[in-house]
Amino acid sequence: MKPKIHPKYEKCIVTCACGSTFETRSTGGDQKIEICSACHPFFTGKQKLIDSAGRIEKFNRKYNRTSNKG
Repeated sequence: MKPKIHPKYEKCIVTCACGSTFETRSTGGDQKIEICSACHPFFTGKQKLIDSAGRIEKFNRKYNRTSNKG
C-alpha cells in the first residue's frame, strides 16, 4: 500500500434513535442511525410502527381513506 493516501480507520460511536449506542470502527467518524439491532423488528420479534415522516397520514389523505372499516 502506498503511504499517506488511505483514510484513517479509527474507532467511532454509533448512536441509534432508540438511545442504544455501540462502538465500532469507521473512516467516517461518529454516526447517528435511525434503527439498530436493539430496536429492529427482525431481531427483537416485536412489530413496532415507526412513522417519523408522516407517510401513513399522507397516504391516507392521498387516497381519501379513513380509519373506519365498515
